[in-house]
Amino acid sequence: MKSVAGVICSGNIVYDTLVHPVDQTQWGTTTPVETIESHIGGNGANTSVTLVALGVPVRLLGAVGRDDWGRFSTGVLRNSGVDTSAICEVETPTAATVVLVNSSGARKFLHRMGASKEAFRTPIDFSSSPLIDGIVHYHLASIFMLPQLRPHAAATLARAHRAGLTTSLDTNWDPLGVWMQDLGPCLPHLDTIFINEDEAQMVTGSSDPATAARILLDRGVGTAVMKLGARGCAIYTAGTEVRCPAFDVEAKDTTGAGDCFVAGYLAASLRHYSSAEAGQFANAVAAWSVQSVGAAAGVRSFEEVENWMHTATIRQIS
Repeated sequence: MKSVAGVICSGNIVYDTLVHPVDQTQWGTTTPVETIESHIGGNGANTSVTLVALGVPVRLLGAVGRDDWGRFSTGVLRNSGVDTSAICEVETPTAATVVLVNSSGARKFLHRMGASKEAFRTPIDFSSSPLIDGIVHYHLASIFMLPQLRPHAAATLARAHRAGLTTSLDTNWDPLGVWMQDLGPCLPHLDTIFINEDEAQMVTGSSDPATAARILLDRGVGTAVMKLGARGCAIYTAGTEVRCPAFDVEAKDTTGAGDCFVAGYLAASLRHYSSAEAGQFANAVAAWSVQSVGAAAGVRSFEEVENWMHTATIRQIS
């Protein structure tokens, strides 16, 4: 397949411990489980690993601690083909999450922010030739999980635009609950925003995807991609709406499915697929993700995903 230009991805890098299945907890008892596994995690890492698997070169920016978990994380990233040259090491321990996954694939996160609190204390310099060599797109995989980046996220996106890069952002959940206060200034500098229904309601006040998307577009976003879970996705630009249904698969673990979806959409877009084609391909990548334990463990190559789509069953939503 023809080579694709690269992506710079900023985001958190997390050491995940996944426990499956956990359907109930009771203090003072022992709960038998089937698996306890260590995986790379975090929005930045998940998106980057998936992009590389889909044939897109990625340079990841983030921070890990000078500890075994940090060495494990950067090792997995390098072995996956991610360019880790811009990942910094800090004295704070590597970010870590214990993920409790129930029998239906839903999950509960117990998260220590760790090194993510130290990342991006200084703005990204997109004028640096080594950083942007071979790069055409900048993706901000998480803003709310990177407290040092919050104050200058909008300026970072604006600098990426000035360097000639297209831009995107995956909203994710805001543990501080300020939402539009930090996200709002970013919107005029975004070619694409990825956001799920719960996040969209917190950001815009609307539970209707079309209404929420229109609010984001009115604030300057070029394209709003709404992640609709089991219903697939909807893609909005000025005056247009494209709906892409999900594939009918059995979910084992939904951890990182949103990150894999984003990577799928970007990988297809960088190959100049239409919005409808990119949305459907992103749904397929997410469908592969949820069938395995671990955020990006189920990811396949671009060609494998495309081939699978031709025979896969579309989910029927009543």
